[in-house]
Amino acid sequence: MRILCNIIWLVFGGIAIAIYYMVASLILMLTIIGIPFGLQTFKLGVFALWPFGKEVITHPTSGCLTLGMNILWLLTGGLKICILHCFLGCAFCLTIIGIPFGKQHFKLAEIALTPFGREIVPQDS
Repeated sequence: MRILCNIIWLVFGGIAIAIYYMVASLILMLTIIGIPFGLQTFKLGVFALWPFGKEVITHPTSGCLTLGMNILWLLTGGLKICILHCFLGCAFCLTIIGIPFGKQHFKLAEIALTPFGREIVPQDS
């Protein structure tokens, strides 16, 4: 079922979101300062490519540097990405068929808000 949902996700916009994240990641990695942000954007792109069957976990050892990088991420566009995913999640949840896809956008919004100190792992079940 996860494979079918991921294929439908790709057809109805997942591939576009993933390409957007990958291009943004490459642009961010052109500068040394942008490399950490490019890596996080790349992580979002991989997650946006195949989101069903994955979950986001927070590292308990995240420290001060992670907090600082997340604040800088929020100020430079992370909040806009999160709001966009929340809007798309609400739009998908307007129909019964779209609810699973809306949930994936809410997962993307969660990691788009504070990506530093988080990891994407396979979901247990």
